[in-house]
Amino acid sequence: MRVEFHGGDLLTMTVSDVGEAPAAVEVVGPRAGVRGEVSVGGDGWMARIPLHTSRWGGAVLPLPAGSYALVVDGAAARRDERAADAAVSMHAPSLRASWDGARLAIAPPVDPALDSEEGRRALEQRYVAYRGPLENAVFFESFYGRSASDNPRAIDRELARVAPAVTRYWSVADLSVAVPEGAIAVVDGSPEWWQARAAARLLVVNDWLRRRFVRKPGQVVLQTWHGTPLKRLALHRPGFDPRRALAVFRESRRWDILLAQNPYSARVLRAAYAFRRKPVWVEGYPRTDELHTGDRDAARAALGVGPDERVLLYAPTWRDDRETIVDFLDLPALAEATGAVVLVRGHSRTLAPGADERGARVIDVTSHPDLAALQLASDALITDYSSVMFDYTVTGRPLYFFAPDLEHYRGELRGFYFDLAESAPGPIVRTQDELVHAITADDADYSERYAEWRARFNARDDGHAAERVVARILDQGLVSRD
Repeated sequence: MRVEFHGGDLLTMTVSDVGEAPAAVEVVGPRAGVRGEVSVGGDGWMARIPLHTSRWGGAVLPLPAGSYALVVDGAAARRDERAADAAVSMHAPSLRASWDGARLAIAPPVDPALDSEEGRRALEQRYVAYRGPLENAVFFESFYGRSASDNPRAIDRELARVAPAVTRYWSVADLSVAVPEGAIAVVDGSPEWWQARAAARLLVVNDWLRRRFVRKPGQVVLQTWHGTPLKRLALHRPGFDPRRALAVFRESRRWDILLAQNPYSARVLRAAYAFRRKPVWVEGYPRTDELHTGDRDAARAALGVGPDERVLLYAPTWRDDRETIVDFLDLPALAEATGAVVLVRGHSRTLAPGADERGARVIDVTSHPDLAALQLASDALITDYSSVMFDYTVTGRPLYFFAPDLEHYRGELRGFYFDLAESAPGPIVRTQDELVHAITADDADYSERYAEWRARFNARDDGHAAERVVARILDQGLVSRD
């Protein structure tokens, strides 16, 4: 077997003297895969496999970084120890790829010389020493570059509308991450990434700033965070750890402005991150704007869901004691019992270590770039302790809380800021049978709690949050319209 890489991110596999050509050759990873084109010629066959694909109806982009299996007619190809050229590699503008005779490894397109310890140190030192002028630009990062989403994306959309002259850089883990139209993708750790981070006048992020950070004179960091907190954060997490406390203090001092969804969230985030003497903007969450203005039919069509199908969105949070999504639910059984399509959305922290859930009428949307579109597409939400609960009530649709580990999570793993059982705008259930009954029977009235919840947490989620945030950015001269 001979494996080669060609320009345009194409893998070519040639096999001789092995009998009949296969019907299908695929490259399959935990979150994505591509199918090759098989042709017969000479004394064997050839498969040409593009290392790029379109996901969720979006643009054709390189495969996400990770390890992939070569699957021939449904079975993973075995290592061929006799292959003289089993170890091959490619460095292209959009990705790096290597083949060791058994697995295909995809990596971000960072020059290998710069991806070494010495290379990373040199780039970091160049960043620290940068004293050039600041650009009229924004450096966006969401969930450490795993997606171009959340509050930063909604702010990007509004900024592009009212101030198109502003340059918009997006930090991405690799080039499989689709960035908004007109934005510039910069791969995490690349020279372009360090340069954009050094030169942008405004940084808009929704989580901690990674790698070394040195604020340049005049540079401002807007921390949007990524959800109203139910579970305890930062300094409030169970058990005192001096190293964690020091890290929290250092991190919050990097932020100049903090965005909060509501007054409750503003109070909690200020205390949890010791964010003192700096402004908190209580403007609602820009990411909820789409819940007022988005196209429900288009969101469903992109998922392959019919306009009349019932859709349940299952979005549990992550657990401190495991890397992958919780497996408390039998998702195909839930789909069968409710007659619904189940969209399963893992937390961003479970994206890389996990793999897509599969089953009849189950669609894993963990890698989908837009949580708001998934909420639009759904008829009801099932969650546990995820902050998506605070966004979803903007829709006015039902919520169900599936929490079989409630005591363990609340008492040992994280702890809560308030008693969910007393104020939840939907039923809290412990078993799958209870969940199915709650969904299908619909015999409990939560309208009063729902209204109280919305008044407390969604008063500013009116579809104009991004407008208000961007107006403040421009009024304060953080970037310029011209």
